[in-house]
Amino acid sequence: MKFENLLAEVGGFGKYQISIIALLVIPRVTLPFHFLLNNFIAAIPSHHCDISSLDADGILGNLSQEERLTVSIPAQEDGSPASCHMFSQPQFNLLTNSTSSTELPVVECQNGWEYDNSTFKSALATEFELVCDRKGLNKATATIFFVGVMLGAAIFGWLSDRYGRKRMLMVSYLIAILFGVASALSQSFIMFAIMRFFTGMGLTGISIISIVLCVEWADIEHRTIAGVIISFDWSLSTMILPGIAYLVNDWRSLVITVTAPLGLAVITWRVSTMAHNQWATGRGPFLPEQIHQTRAFWNMTFQTLANIIIAEDRGDRKYSYLDLVRSSKMRKLALLTGITCLNISGFGLNLYLTQFIFGAIELPSKLVAYLCLDRLGRRYSQVGTLITTGVCIGITVLIPRDLWLPRTVISVLGKGFSEASFTCVFLYTTELYPTVLRQNGLGYSSFVGRVGVSLAPLVSLLDAVWLPLPQVLFCTVAISAGLLALLLSETHNVRLPETIEDIEKTR
Repeated sequence: MKFENLLAEVGGFGKYQISIIALLVIPRVTLPFHFLLNNFIAAIPSHHCDISSLDADGILGNLSQEERLTVSIPAQEDGSPASCHMFSQPQFNLLTNSTSSTELPVVECQNGWEYDNSTFKSALATEFELVCDRKGLNKATATIFFVGVMLGAAIFGWLSDRYGRKRMLMVSYLIAILFGVASALSQSFIMFAIMRFFTGMGLTGISIISIVLCVEWADIEHRTIAGVIISFDWSLSTMILPGIAYLVNDWRSLVITVTAPLGLAVITWRVSTMAHNQWATGRGPFLPEQIHQTRAFWNMTFQTLANIIIAEDRGDRKYSYLDLVRSSKMRKLALLTGITCLNISGFGLNLYLTQFIFGAIELPSKLVAYLCLDRLGRRYSQVGTLITTGVCIGITVLIPRDLWLPRTVISVLGKGFSEASFTCVFLYTTELYPTVLRQNGLGYSSFVGRVGVSLAPLVSLLDAVWLPLPQVLFCTVAISAGLLALLLSETHNVRLPETIEDIEKTR
């Protein structure tokens, strides 16, 4: 008996599966919080040099604040004070004539900076003075975080297949909590960067393990809805995050706030384990027929999983990423899923829409994704969303930049199709790999996807060579990935493969 036949015999999709999804939503809300956190904590407020060194003898005492800035800091083209330079001496002549301040001798800031704290009470830039020649370190924090996410996908993919999903899920919780709180308590930029790296590792474990648990415990009929429902938490959290960041505008408090749901996740993980043990052993307020049905369910479950292990684990065999390339069909599967995932993060460059709108457009796109997955199947849904995303990017290249309204509309559509593609690829990838290698496969695919995250900002720098070049490359990759997805197998209404032999033969 196969595992999905067993699920069908005991009802397929019931309270247990619903409780799994509900409990996994709690930790998953932290994923977009942390993935998008850099947009807020790494923001650089308006700033100018601290001019206290020019007022050592109180010579600026009778001047207003505006006059102090006029004689101490050169003005930029728009009239605002320069951010990184100051006059070597007060230039009182600027109060009485319109001499250009750009012709006067300037020096770099001598005593730090003064910041506009009207929007952010504190940020990384103000805390660790990541401005001027250290400005690039703000972007480096995001890169370091996603490198941790990338490596975590590979590590937890392997560990989860070797030591079990649920055990590694708790490890992911604890790592993310420990290093998330530690990053909020960091006393230096180096410490913060290191803590964010390990936070990313823990969070990616939550991401890839939770989606596999949801899909594996759903029967064939309900796999689509389970995979789409669990993705709604990302869209809703994306919409919620700007409100949280607005209310909690201190970066340390914000980091702790967005990490807090993981504390509840640890509690619910423990409670669900205790409840499950009581239910299965009859030590709880359950009806006799419920106890009987549950015992029978778990007895059949353990026997079925044992048969899978016996069939595929002779000689105490342990699976690793090498098994993804040992056979011809597994090599093909790994190559194609990696290429498909590589594109997913390429469209995230849009200067016209707020983060809230980005989250809002994801909700209808997920509904469209569900209908396509259910009616057209996985393969054609993946192909269609990728190609349409590429077409939208290509259209923005053709529309003149001064026509902001049509560019915005096409960008919104592109973001929606990109998110639909993202929803499809996690469900599709999970269904393609066999149970004994599923976390390894999803971990590998996520690893390649994070490479896309790292490459996208570098590709965007190519606009210095030719302005539309980044969009042309993104368009090409999206359409190419969509066409290559045609070579993947269809998994709609097909049972999940359990062994490598299931992949090698026709399902």
